[in-house]
Amino acid sequence: MPKSFPFLRRMRLVRESDFRRVFREGGRARGGSVVLVVRENDVGHTRLGLSVGKTIWKSAVRRNRIRRIFREAFRLSYAKLPPGVDIVMIPAAPKLVPDLEVVSGELVALSKKALAHRAARVAR
Repeated sequence: MPKSFPFLRRMRLVRESDFRRVFREGGRARGGSVVLVVRENDVGHTRLGLSVGKTIWKSAVRRNRIRRIFREAFRLSYAKLPPGVDIVMIPAAPKLVPDLEVVSGELVALSKKALAHRAARVAR
């Protein structure tokens, strides 16, 4: 029987103040399909926030598909992500049609890169 990887509410970034803090203080990294903003949190587990605006797709159906793919990539990659961070995922380009495998790979690599950028910024 396959192991279950649920996407629980505690794994979501929901408060506006949390989003603002990540955008203000987080490290950034850009890939081909996703831009990540990453910041350490005080809750001890990794949380995901999504920012998919109308400039990416005018169609709500298309924007929601991007969100579903980003959530699924996060859910499947959760064990490989750094613990205790808040991650905001933003599509890297307008009219993006993301591929789950590509997004999953970028998520893990870019989260570590963005965290290193944050650490370097804090050290300065």
